[in-house]
Amino acid sequence: MYNGIIFPDLNPIAFQIGFFAVRWYSLAYIVGLLLAWVLLRQMSKKTHSAFTVLKIDDFLVWAIAGIIIGGRMGYVLFYQLPYYLEYPMHILAVWEGGMSFHGGLIGMIISTALFSKKKKINMLMVGDMLAVVAPIGLFLGRLANFVNGELYGRVTYNIPWAIIFPSGGDVPRHPSQLYEAGVEGLFLFIILNIIWWKAPKYRERYGFISGLFFVLYGLGRLILEIFREPDAHLGLLAANMSMGQWLCLPMIVFGLWLIYRSSSKAQFKRALGKKDF
Repeated sequence: MYNGIIFPDLNPIAFQIGFFAVRWYSLAYIVGLLLAWVLLRQMSKKTHSAFTVLKIDDFLVWAIAGIIIGGRMGYVLFYQLPYYLEYPMHILAVWEGGMSFHGGLIGMIISTALFSKKKKINMLMVGDMLAVVAPIGLFLGRLANFVNGELYGRVTYNIPWAIIFPSGGDVPRHPSQLYEAGVEGLFLFIILNIIWWKAPKYRERYGFISGLFFVLYGLGRLILEIFREPDAHLGLLAANMSMGQWLCLPMIVFGLWLIYRSSSKAQFKRALGKKDF
């Protein structure tokens, strides 16, 4: 046995009533959505946004559908396509685990686009508000990953906080779930909320905050995946990068485009009827 902090005996089930069990991971989704909903309502009241409290209430169902369907399909397409082509009925078995952040993000973008068109409100304005609250769910989700002892980091013998996970081969590893909770969750939440509440000029540049979310999340995960154990069935892909890192690259590019699009220069071009891309 190597030196390292022994992973605490944490039960992945938060509570159980008979055959009905609620896992911490599911609870993270539920609590994350509820907290995001509460904050969105406060943001709407504060700024008298066209994304009104009533529309936010309506959007909650759209958000749940986008996250669950997108997250599951992203996992199927990006991480386990050969398996699900052989066993397509298993795609519906979401209780067995298997969700992709990038898939959930795509699902949310589609849901936001459809909802905004139906309600005749600016999609980028809605997206900016969603970007401010999204880190809540990311933070709680990574904590749930830690409780489950999954998505742990690579082997290390150089840090005093290395953890020996039960399924990690009895060797000390980076607690990469906590790294990601800190960067993708807490850090992003603080930065985006400061901009939203304290810098209204950027809030009024629709797409800027969404773009910043894409860029900061993408860069953060691109770096943090260096400490995370690659998926066993995929390993490292081209350029010794993981699937998660590769999926972050288009995300960063898209975010930079959104930031540019929100700039005064780009808005001036659009006013003249010119393309800004």
